[in-house]
Amino acid sequence: MTAASTIWRAVMWTAAICMVAFVVLPVLALLVTTGWPAFVAGLRDPLVLPALELTVATTATSLVLVVGFGTPLAWLLASRSGRLARTVETILQLPVVIPPAVAGLTLLLAFGRRGLLGPALEPLGWSIPFTTVAVIIAEVFVAAPFYLQAAIAAFRRIDPSLLVVARSLGASPARVFFGVAIPLARAGLLSGAALAWARALGEFGATLMFAGNFTGRTQTLPLAIYTALESNLDAAKALSLVLVLVAFGLLLLLRARDPVGTGARSAPDTRTAVS
Repeated sequence: MTAASTIWRAVMWTAAICMVAFVVLPVLALLVTTGWPAFVAGLRDPLVLPALELTVATTATSLVLVVGFGTPLAWLLASRSGRLARTVETILQLPVVIPPAVAGLTLLLAFGRRGLLGPALEPLGWSIPFTTVAVIIAEVFVAAPFYLQAAIAAFRRIDPSLLVVARSLGASPARVFFGVAIPLARAGLLSGAALAWARALGEFGATLMFAGNFTGRTQTLPLAIYTALESNLDAAKALSLVLVLVAFGLLLLLRARDPVGTGARSAPDTRTAVS
């Protein structure tokens, strides 16, 4: 091995180790500084149970909305390749890259009392900001792009000839969608749903601006951590550890389901679409 090769390997390994250490060190610090007694004591804080119940309810609702409305949208976009489809895809990815404060402000400008829809909703007695509904809207806004991106990619990986065969056997568009496309794309759809749920679980900035931080009404787990930092560090660390463990478990589950990251699964028999 030449000196140049040795130097190159050393540089590469040093950069890799530094990157791994940078990511692992904060998580390790959380684990090391949170002992079991402190963890249990932190979970007994009055903030924890209401925040946990609200988080479970809102993230489950937002996931249902994202999957229910996002799957047909992803199917339509995946079957088109024109400029309009690409533009729509780009717009739908905006929540991923815009700052959380901007996301919260845009939601206020859309659904607030003086926003685009506020004047129309006010006569009906609907006030969305600083309510549980606002939490769900914020979670859907930030989580939807993760599901859509995975779903579009999963649908595009389907062999078009399988869909043609299903149609030639007499399957309706709806039966092709539910009987062929959904089973073929199932792995990608599940992965996208898991990522969307994880993003909704960790949503903070847009929720704080659009929904506020009210215990039992809009205070989710990330907001409870933010509040606990002012009064009970053990509670903040306990809740943070719970979220880290949930996220890590979710990643392990996704890796176990799709170890090579392709989302590939065996194709279903297209004859089932017309049976």
